Amino acid sequence: MSRTLLAIDIGSTKICAIIAQIDNDDSISITGAGVTKAQGLKRGSITNIELASRSIKSAVEDAKRVAGSDVKSAIVSMSGAYTKSLNSNGIVNIQSKEISFKEIERVMHTSLYNANIPNEYEVLHALPFNFKVDDQDFIEDPLGMNASRLEVETHIITTQKSNLNNLKKAVHGAGIEVENIVLNAYASSIAVLNDDEKELGVAVIDMGGNTSNIAIHSGNSIRYNEFLGVGSNHVTSDLSMALHTPLNVADEVKLTYGSLTNQSNELIEIPVIGDLESTHEVSLDVVHNVIYARVEETLMILAQFIENSGLKDQIGAGVVLTGGFSQMEGIRDLAVATFGSIPVRLARPKEMDGLFDNLRTAEFSSAIGLVMYAAHAYTPYEIDANKRVRHTNEVPTSHTKVDLSTFEAPVAPSEEEVKPSMISLEDKKEKQPSESSFNKFWNWATQLF
Repeated sequence: MSRTLLAIDIGSTKICAIIAQIDNDDSISITGAGVTKAQGLKRGSITNIELASRSIKSAVEDAKRVAGSDVKSAIVSMSGAYTKSLNSNGIVNIQSKEISFKEIERVMHTSLYNANIPNEYEVLHALPFNFKVDDQDFIEDPLGMNASRLEVETHIITTQKSNLNNLKKAVHGAGIEVENIVLNAYASSIAVLNDDEKELGVAVIDMGGNTSNIAIHSGNSIRYNEFLGVGSNHVTSDLSMALHTPLNVADEVKLTYGSLTNQSNELIEIPVIGDLESTHEVSLDVVHNVIYARVEETLMILAQFIENSGLKDQIGAGVVLTGGFSQMEGIRDLAVATFGSIPVRLARPKEMDGLFDNLRTAEFSSAIGLVMYAAHAYTPYEIDANKRVRHTNEVPTSHTKVDLSTFEAPVAPSEEEVKPSMISLEDKKEKQPSESSFNKFWNWATQLF
């Protein structure tokens, strides 16, 4: 029996809603999609809740019309604007000497507890990048291993509470409940990266209309993320000022003649800003120089982000460019020259059943990544925006909407332990029947604290 999913990618210039069917084997089939111009947003953040709600509702209604189904909850993307990241670690003792999901859950929450997160910030993702079992580093999956101690290092992505609440209000205003929230750079990386690139280390840069988001993967987990409030619309603004022409004309010039390779002295005739009756001639050489200067500056800042991350030596697979801005002709060659000896490739989202032709371009990588995230295509373990520990092999107990309420501290277990509702994993070890009541209490207290 399949389940129906609604994913809403809230970008700086467009809002994309996708409805998909996800089968028990996590195979995906796209059934509906809707795209509208984003209103009430600036640089990826909500600036007008009412306008943003209208845009979201329009995209969702279009997707519902195509799919012929009604969905009330959605997984939503969030821009990297106003996010902060930090690394933390946690350590727990393993009383049973065998690591179960409960110990993994406990050590990850310990790392979250140890993090120095400001009061005005909320956790968006906590992504483990190094599990350590006793003295052995970089364990891919510690589940079921024998150990006396488990440690974890996590990369924690936080966002301002006000930013998060405004996003939820805008989606709720469109008549949709927020089931989960995913960083858009994380979603884009899910849609475009393969396993080899993640293993070797790679930087994914999603270049959109008003923003560029970068996420560096190393060892199958995000180790660094950053945000730049520059996108293709800034090229349009530069052209409008340099050519003294309206923004819509400048955007048409960018789309028609925008190239980082072809230079020409050919003249084009365009209207003058403020007086559409008058026109003047400009050289395509000027257009080329304006575009080149802005794109080169943007790539240089992104290259500096990679330097500042301290992970440049760990991205053996190089840089992957995606997003609408990455489709500009000649951007790969300029990126190779800017990033130095690092290999660069342009990426589109992965193929899947029912994927519409207009969703196959790089500008929809984040939207497709949201759908794949819902099909468990995330890191092996993570704490999501609902403070739930997720596992790639988790199985929903039913196909109804899953309760993603805030994680509650554990209480003393009864004689029959209750498994976490989102996780269906085999118990690795049964309790010994001869264990005394004092030992039971001591084991529970040690695991709790």
